[in-house]
Amino acid sequence: MTVVGAERLRKELDHLKFERRPKIAEAIGEARELGDLKENAEYHAAREEQGLCEARVRDIEGKLSHAQIIDVTTMDNNGRVIFGSTVTILNLDTEGEVTYRIVGEDEANIRENLLSVSSPIARGLIGKNLDDEISIVTPGGTTDFEIIKVDYI
Repeated sequence: MTVVGAERLRKELDHLKFERRPKIAEAIGEARELGDLKENAEYHAAREEQGLCEARVRDIEGKLSHAQIIDVTTMDNNGRVIFGSTVTILNLDTEGEVTYRIVGEDEANIRENLLSVSSPIARGLIGKNLDDEISIVTPGGTTDFEIIKVDYI
């Protein structure tokens, strides 16, 4: 996991623990005051929300406790594509350039050009070097790329 990804998860965890949990507990308390819990839809909805919140808290805590956090900014940039690096590639067929940052699966977001390390493109890039030309098999077929920039930012 990257440093940025770990920080995002910590922020989400803090939000869940210190903002959402108290609001859910308050909603449960208010629903209890309404009377009969068997037929109280507000109570059941609040309890369900509480269960989802607690499951997400456990999920994030588990991920953070087992994560190996990689900070590429502390490494010397030798032009090799590694986990956490930011890579600009040139599609040799279309001459289109695109820049991706290779991140963990939980951090991946294609809209932000955050590419999962397990994606076909990332797997094809990992271990390659600046100026390498590579062919990557994607769901759309085989595409030829050239690595034109590698940053450790």
